[in-house]
Amino acid sequence: MHYDLTETQQSIMELAYEIAVKKIKPVRAQYDREEKMPWPIVDEFRKADLYGLYIPESCGGMGGGVTDLALAVEQLSRVDGGIALALATSALGAMPILLWATAEQRAKWLPDIASGKKLAAFALTEAEAGSDASSIKTTAVKDGDFYVINGSKHFISSGEAAEYYTVAVSTNPARGARGITLIVVEKGTPGFTFGKKEEKLGIRANPTYELNFENVRVPVSNRLGAEGTGLLIVQETFDYSRPGVASQAIGIAQGALDETVPYLRTRRQFGQPVSSFQAIQHKLADLATKVEAGRAMLYNVSRAMDKELLPAMENAVANNTTVHDELKKLKTKRWTKEAAMVKLFCSDTAMEVAEQCVSLCGGIGYMSDFPVEKYMRDAKITQIYEGTNMIQRNEIAAALIKEYASQE
Repeated sequence: MHYDLTETQQSIMELAYEIAVKKIKPVRAQYDREEKMPWPIVDEFRKADLYGLYIPESCGGMGGGVTDLALAVEQLSRVDGGIALALATSALGAMPILLWATAEQRAKWLPDIASGKKLAAFALTEAEAGSDASSIKTTAVKDGDFYVINGSKHFISSGEAAEYYTVAVSTNPARGARGITLIVVEKGTPGFTFGKKEEKLGIRANPTYELNFENVRVPVSNRLGAEGTGLLIVQETFDYSRPGVASQAIGIAQGALDETVPYLRTRRQFGQPVSSFQAIQHKLADLATKVEAGRAMLYNVSRAMDKELLPAMENAVANNTTVHDELKKLKTKRWTKEAAMVKLFCSDTAMEVAEQCVSLCGGIGYMSDFPVEKYMRDAKITQIYEGTNMIQRNEIAAALIKEYASQE
């Protein structure tokens, strides 16, 4: 289907898919087995300037937005959703910086993120704080010009591989959710160490670690926004980052079809290709339709976001303000409902498509030397991280009820 992409966006898609086919596909099984960060592929992303797609040109980026990033992540995920996270997770870690950093903070952190020299990660989840982010126990106590951080984070994507970590902490536990603050912690800071490396069902090429903080001293200047604004920053981050999960999901779903349909055309049963059976054709038609519907929703939502986000980024650079403040000046809307919808629909679609592709391929679909089972393993996480799909439904319903209440 034609989506009226610009020439630049079409080039981004083509370049990302070329990297995926030529560089990722030959080694995807190896990295899935070894559960290691694919540093040679990261170098390919760097050379292709993929890390700077959504970052302002003044900070060394390409000046694109949510859509450009989504296009790249989708095409990479068509071949390997786990390796695509080397790009996507850094964008998630950078998004709070992009939205809330001052001009000085942008100049400090974004150029290295844009070049891929340093990767970013997002550290929110704890043992007792997953969907309930307000239950964060990691604390940051002010000591002069520093915060002293103590606590731990769990299930952090790109764990040991990143250099910058946007960490959610409690600077005022008595205030609960209103005491949460976001602070950027740099790798190598004394007292900041890595704990358990998780063994996972899918996305195994992206390392997931526990982060430990023991009397970690971080300059107050590394704080994003004011004390107590952390939950708002997290929520706004997810508004703009959840389309990234959706793009990974749609890429995974498309990739599963890319492997399944050619196999069904060549696999013969009862004297004819399996793809010639009407029951199989109807199932493929349903799956392909859902993928296209998800893609249409993704592109529509991300483009709508960019119509507001890109001018806000330009104004923030020109005025030495934060992107968040410029979005407020433009009186932009919150994208919570739409971001939740696209994440929900695309991730559910990815899981359904991948699981059905395994079934359609029969016995070979269940074997690890045939790639379809990996798509199913990778798809599952898209229903879980950045808010489980139960949480997405909560947010959609809450926004919907509020909209109708305001009309009374």
